[in-house]
Amino acid sequence: MNMLACLLTTAGAVAMLHGAGADAAQTYPSKPIRLVVPYPAGGGSDIVARLVGHKLGEDLGQQVIAENRPGASGIIGAEIAVQALPDGYTLFFGSSGNLSANPSLYAKLPYKPLRDFQPISLTTRGPQILVVHPSVPAKSVKELIALAKARPGHLNFASGGMGTGNHLAMELFKMSAGINIVHVPYKGAGQAMVDLSSGQMEMMISSPLPAMPYVRAGRLRTLAVTSLKRTPLLPDLPTIAESGLDGFETTSWHGILVPIRTPKAISARLQSAIVKVMNRTDTKKQLASQGIDAIGSSSEQFAAYIKSETEKFANIIKHAGIPAQ
Repeated sequence: MNMLACLLTTAGAVAMLHGAGADAAQTYPSKPIRLVVPYPAGGGSDIVARLVGHKLGEDLGQQVIAENRPGASGIIGAEIAVQALPDGYTLFFGSSGNLSANPSLYAKLPYKPLRDFQPISLTTRGPQILVVHPSVPAKSVKELIALAKARPGHLNFASGGMGTGNHLAMELFKMSAGINIVHVPYKGAGQAMVDLSSGQMEMMISSPLPAMPYVRAGRLRTLAVTSLKRTPLLPDLPTIAESGLDGFETTSWHGILVPIRTPKAISARLQSAIVKVMNRTDTKKQLASQGIDAIGSSSEQFAAYIKSETEKFANIIKHAGIPAQ
């Protein structure tokens, strides 16, 4: 009898929770929404997060407030979002780094992306570009690979730090081309770019925006773009894939997630709004001016994408011999 009473009590509690979730979904959102952004204010990812958040707020009829919680490769922000109430009022602006690379880079990661988060929608995806200092004689990807093979271990490349997106992108390039180039990690992509443009470093894979001012000033030279398709931002720049490394692709991407127990009805409302926002002409135009594609996906598609990217990064990290921290 005690067991039966316990089961009935539990069933009643679950029913109440479902009922509360359904009621909340009908009035959602009724107050401002927090968007946890695990990057510093003013950076490229932060700018994209604020643009997406602003437009999402317009559709939902409530302000979406970006809250910067940078540090520890996105772990600080992710942990804050995971621990938030699963009520739809805390969103997480995740990326390839904190969702797909971190599981292989950290032995004791305090969250598991597909266990602790409910993916809502992929929002943006953008290519990176391979740039070299003008002192490097290679004028194409093929020439750079030939140079690296002729001088194994003599060329170097800069990155924003161990395990960052531009580091792993270059490791994939090394692995695909079968070359040996020395990695020099910096405490941020900004300082890496400064040293690259001054000739202290020889090459880097970077987001287009921070690199282009140096390219226009003649302090860096572009060789290729990392996406499978050319970017409208630099239509004459070939892809690495068409430059001899068939199938090569690495992109910088972002998406929105919520804590795992967020009611499905609220998640569905968010997903619908995000897809609508990302398909707006003004959204696409603003992001395209930065070389970024606006993407709207289903929750299932985003979850599958996170999983496939996690497997890709795990292979790169293992091949590069990067130890888990």
